[in-house]
Amino acid sequence: MSKLITIFGVTGYQGGSVVKHILEDPQLSKEYKIRGITRDTSKKSAKTWPSRVSRLCRYADLNSIDSLTAALTGSHTVFLVTNYWDTGNGDIEYSQGKNVTDVAKKVGVSYILFSSLYHVTEETKGRLTNVPHFDSKANIEKYIRASGLKCTFVLPGYYMSNFTQMLKKAKDGTYQLFYPVDGKKAKLPLFDAAHDTGLFVKAALKIADSLQGKRVLEAADYYTPEEIIEIFSKVTGKKAAFIQVTPEQYRASLPEAIALEYLENQVFVEDPGYYLGASLEPSLKLLDAKPTTWAQFVEKNAAAWP
Repeated sequence: MSKLITIFGVTGYQGGSVVKHILEDPQLSKEYKIRGITRDTSKKSAKTWPSRVSRLCRYADLNSIDSLTAALTGSHTVFLVTNYWDTGNGDIEYSQGKNVTDVAKKVGVSYILFSSLYHVTEETKGRLTNVPHFDSKANIEKYIRASGLKCTFVLPGYYMSNFTQMLKKAKDGTYQLFYPVDGKKAKLPLFDAAHDTGLFVKAALKIADSLQGKRVLEAADYYTPEEIIEIFSKVTGKKAAFIQVTPEQYRASLPEAIALEYLENQVFVEDPGYYLGASLEPSLKLLDAKPTTWAQFVEKNAAAWP
């Protein structure tokens, strides 16, 4: 008998990728039925899934215990992704993750996979205290661990899609990337979330017992800013440059509401590192296919840089 997996954020990059990979996998497509959870069932992306997806898409309010109880009842497995940027409030994001965990335990969920990140404040011993979109996810991870639920944590890397906005064309036609970090030393673990989240999650589903309480690092490889630019130019044939700016210049270039958070996020990437310097190899060895490289992403999305 098929087990029911409930997938949050099914109309977004991460949840949508998990659905796709489960459906396309010969083993998992037989092992699981899918219930997709979204905050907006009117979205076009919520109406275009194949008919073989069970009860997709269903609305759920992460702030409501009753709504979550209806959404999770009958589930064997849950893939949870929370969205800090919905509210810009880490306390709300934490409360939502706590609600899902409490309900999952109450209704008898056997296994939860959570899209987590490192706790910047703790990992820098208080040097960087303004990256709540990392810290709130790390706090949810702690709560899940303490709940007694069987769990695995997938940590998405730095989205490749960010560069469709961050690589900006200057008046002379050169594409420029600005960061307040050393272009040769800072290492970004790049990740095509829309394509590859499910690649990592399906690997975790297949060997769940051996990944109890462990983290899976979701990234294709580490790239320095200068390597990102070099590959971009090679693939597109367009001139590009990395420009190291001061923290003050970087902060001044962003909307005030997010400027300090983004600045400290980039500083964290340089020291102690997005994944604290951890090797990606153990996570990559779990996969049955190679994740998207930065060069492949650029080639596939070349129209984003006219």
